[in-house]
Amino acid sequence: MICFHGSFNIIFFEEQMNCYKVKQMKYFEIIIVIFLLSLLFSCGPGHKKLAEEKMNLAIGICEKGDSLLALQQLDSIQVLYPEAFEVIGKAKEFSKKINSEILYRKQDQFDQLNARILELEKLFDQEKTEYDRFTQYIHKRQNFERRWNKSFIQLHLDERGELYISSNYYGEQWLNHVGLRVYDGVFQAKTDSVLLDDPNNHHSEFMNTHWEKVRYTNGKDNGVIQFIADNADRNLKAVFLGKRMYFIVLETFDKQAVKDALALSNALKRRIQLEKEIKALQSKVN
Repeated sequence: MICFHGSFNIIFFEEQMNCYKVKQMKYFEIIIVIFLLSLLFSCGPGHKKLAEEKMNLAIGICEKGDSLLALQQLDSIQVLYPEAFEVIGKAKEFSKKINSEILYRKQDQFDQLNARILELEKLFDQEKTEYDRFTQYIHKRQNFERRWNKSFIQLHLDERGELYISSNYYGEQWLNHVGLRVYDGVFQAKTDSVLLDDPNNHHSEFMNTHWEKVRYTNGKDNGVIQFIADNADRNLKAVFLGKRMYFIVLETFDKQAVKDALALSNALKRRIQLEKEIKALQSKVN
């Protein structure tokens, strides 16, 4: 009786284990089915509908004139709904159309800007010596023959549009000047200081005549260029600041030269930027 009862327990245990295994298998089968269904539905009409809504939103934004925001919306479709292949294709075509229109406008701006640069360049002589990395623009009213024996503010402009000024002193005594202030009454602008041991502060002497040239590069003009351009109609004066001070009156043609140089500088920089933008758009359109 004892042996028979033990065998019955073993059989019963095996049946329970088999039942448990069957339940586990069914459980995993259900999980797999749910997983597959979720994948199926995630690739289904839901994403396509959302992508189409995003597409329509981009079209509406574009019609209102905001091309850049429309492009952002179109680019997001592929990221958010990678399975909506048909809509993604339409979004790419619409993006190409928008970029083509932007490219046309940029090329038109470039042509107009080139015409403006050609007009401004007539006011300058272009020069590139063995010491220059870039072509220099020298205003025709500031050439060396006109100014070598005078104290004045000189313009320095190159083909990149980089512009700075220098204060040039000519006299019988050293000023040892380190800065420049331009003013008319209470209206004024002052450069940063360029110390005497700075390479941009240059001194020379010949036959008891002294020359000092201080270059205000890398923004050290501190707004003086813009100040002169904005106030060219005023009776502007300049004072060279050093151990002694030296005063000059800005000639009308010097003030106009500053305005011309600033305009050409901005145009040259804008042309370089437009060239980059056009090149980027061409790669998207082609």
